[in-house]
Amino acid sequence: MCLLTLDIRRPIAVLLTRRGLVQEIIVGTDLILSPATTAKFRVGPRSLRGLRLIRTQLHDQPLSQESLTDLAFLRLDLIGTVSVSADGNPGNLYLAHLLPPDGKGRMCQILKAVPFPQCSLSFDRFILELEAEVQAALSHQAVKEGDESAIIVSASPQGRAEQADRLDELAELARSAGVAVIDRVAQRTADGHQRYLLGSGKLKEVLIQTLHKGGDMVIFDQTLSPAQSRAIAEMTDIKVIDRTQLILDIFARRAHSREGKVQVELAQLRYLLPRLSGKGTQLSRLGGGIGTRGPGETKLETDRRRIRDRITRLEHELEHVARQQGQRRARRGRHNLPVVSLVGYTNAGKSTLLNVLTDSQVSAENRVFETLDTTSRRLRFPQDREIIVTDTVGFIRDLPQELLGAFRTTLEELREADLLIHIVDVGAVDIDVQITAVVAILRELDLDAIPRMLVFNKCDQLPAYHVEPLCRRYRAIGISALHADSLRPLLAAIEAELPSLMANHRASSGLENSDETTVLASHP
Repeated sequence: MCLLTLDIRRPIAVLLTRRGLVQEIIVGTDLILSPATTAKFRVGPRSLRGLRLIRTQLHDQPLSQESLTDLAFLRLDLIGTVSVSADGNPGNLYLAHLLPPDGKGRMCQILKAVPFPQCSLSFDRFILELEAEVQAALSHQAVKEGDESAIIVSASPQGRAEQADRLDELAELARSAGVAVIDRVAQRTADGHQRYLLGSGKLKEVLIQTLHKGGDMVIFDQTLSPAQSRAIAEMTDIKVIDRTQLILDIFARRAHSREGKVQVELAQLRYLLPRLSGKGTQLSRLGGGIGTRGPGETKLETDRRRIRDRITRLEHELEHVARQQGQRRARRGRHNLPVVSLVGYTNAGKSTLLNVLTDSQVSAENRVFETLDTTSRRLRFPQDREIIVTDTVGFIRDLPQELLGAFRTTLEELREADLLIHIVDVGAVDIDVQITAVVAILRELDLDAIPRMLVFNKCDQLPAYHVEPLCRRYRAIGISALHADSLRPLLAAIEAELPSLMANHRASSGLENSDETTVLASHP
């Protein structure tokens, strides 16, 4: 290698496996692994790649920062450079290897330079000890067994405070999906990097930190375009997802009804379709006979066609569900019962309130998007007056369009409401943002004309001198869904609206002149 380097005046590198076999020969200083090598030697968040790089250099100088970056980014076992003397003999040997996470931020260890003939490092023993140290260090991380871990990233022109709020919300989404957040990164960008959202250098730094800390994935707060997803996938083996994918995964976990599962699958397929990528003609199907010779239909085209066919079938199934819902609403309308729908930001306490009001057992854990399926229960007031209380999926800012479109059938239930009770978590840091997000989604669904009542929930978590001014400022009713006594002002306000609700409901149902006797179903 030294003699060849002297002849061609360019560095030569060999990429060696742990068995000492030459996997690749690289001429020059650029270190880009071939697709075959990347596929064969995949890097894991809790292991090394199983390859070491030894490179010659014409000048006797230490390892460059670029070489150390390659060591960390590619998770190599070892990287070394050998200087070439004027007579073509090997000179000094410079070595470096990665370090296990130690909490001090040190990424790698640079060994003391030695003349090449005096190198006494036993690689086999060295790599076994290093792998054992890496595994031991990562096993002590505070991640529950079975959970995945991630670094969350925000890249936007927003200020630090707003980015911090969004990262807090993203961390809650990750926790709801069973992902432990081990670090967070906020980067202010003008309009986002066109290719990687972050700059290539910053993205590489994030990926290195993910690997060094044993993370399984990187989660972006912003939605990655199909081109950005493909560019990042070509750069690393680490799983990289965006906020939309995270929300879709949560919905897929929580959907229990057939209707919910269909809507989630439809949203996932609509998101996936423009992001499919192929690998060229090697995945083509060869045809036989005249007119069919050649590459034929590629695997990518076949996948796209199948996804489009599946989307069409799911859309037809949702149309059938919508007709069934319309029939149920019509039967409910004949009972002349006004409908009050609970709406609000996710995890604001809507399901908890429904359980307390109607003595129900709807799942109401303290995590985002706990409830996806629509639930309707009957609430009786004095003087034998009754209403239907409906709980639907919670909202979130920048709700993915794929979800909004797929869940339009579920959200159509809100169209039948005579009153919307907007539940807000009074302890939320970004309370104005949450209120605005819910109002914007209602407007997008053409539901902003329905009367709304603003209710601040979880008031027991703040001092009264904080809650009362907030309620006056927003003209809201303060409650705590966990304490039934605090619900009396809300029930009184709903009961005061009952005459107008009944009148509006009869008008909208076409029952103004009807003398039909109200018949109450046991479970409307």
